[in-house]
Amino acid sequence: MSTATRALVTPGASSRRPRGTTRAASAHEGSRAEAATGWIFLIPFLLIFVVFTAVPTVLAVGTSLTDMTARDIRDPFNVNFTGFEAYSKVLGSPAFQGAFLNTVMFVVLCVPLSMGLGFALALMLNNGIRRMRTFFRAAVYVPVITNIVAAAVIWQYAFSISGPVNSAFSNLGVPVVNWLGKPEWAIATVVMMGVWRNAGTCMILFLAGLQAVPEEIYEAAATDGASTMRRLWSITLPLLRPTTLLVTVLMTVSFLNIFEEPFLLTKGGPLGSTRPMALWVYEQFGFGNIASSMAGSVILLILVGIVAFIQFRVLRPKH
Repeated sequence: MSTATRALVTPGASSRRPRGTTRAASAHEGSRAEAATGWIFLIPFLLIFVVFTAVPTVLAVGTSLTDMTARDIRDPFNVNFTGFEAYSKVLGSPAFQGAFLNTVMFVVLCVPLSMGLGFALALMLNNGIRRMRTFFRAAVYVPVITNIVAAAVIWQYAFSISGPVNSAFSNLGVPVVNWLGKPEWAIATVVMMGVWRNAGTCMILFLAGLQAVPEEIYEAAATDGASTMRRLWSITLPLLRPTTLLVTVLMTVSFLNIFEEPFLLTKGGPLGSTRPMALWVYEQFGFGNIASSMAGSVILLILVGIVAFIQFRVLRPKH
């Protein structure tokens, strides 16, 4: 009897399936259900991303290719396509070039200082400080969650000519410093505030990385006679490489987009010495140079993307 005939004459034979086929079908249905659930949870993020990131980025790129000014905002379609003329104008502007150099300076100064201070604090909280560890952790992280406007007002008062910082220096016989009126001291003040605000974030991330390192590795190294510095160099730093990559990218992107500290402390002055690219873009928009402002923001976005890509390529873990 053939297989087809046997299936017809045997009751329920056509409904029988191999056990492996049933399991595979169930697994496939389960994976599809999990994928559908994941997409459902992603929908709110995708909507927010499209509305507040993708669409504004596309509009900014499109606007940067026109001659739009403040007069054209009410009728945005009554503009002329000018290609890359706005980019040429922005890149040739001495003010933008100065803002670019200031941004690079803030990144070069603030990123290592923030990461170094955050790493040192993380080591202290993980190994050195035993009592009131939670208090110190919260105290270091407070600047991250403090309102930036209120913090800037306090910093302006503290570093003013007659503020407590100069008063303390006067009591020590040190001459009064015009912290916010001299370019070199204004830069130092903005850098200090930037490090003060971001060191807590670095500390939390490094502390999480340190606590993920198994204690048995340190015990074995200590048994073999490795010193504290040797354990730090040969165990801690290599195992913290993924955390270091994350912190480096986050801090670099943060300081490439630095805006609040120079805007609230010095308004970009004196003489444009503390004006970063983000503040330059903001000022151009306020002046009504919409196309130039959008071109500057696109250049900044491209710069951030390039720097982040290079950092991921250079600092990623090597297998």
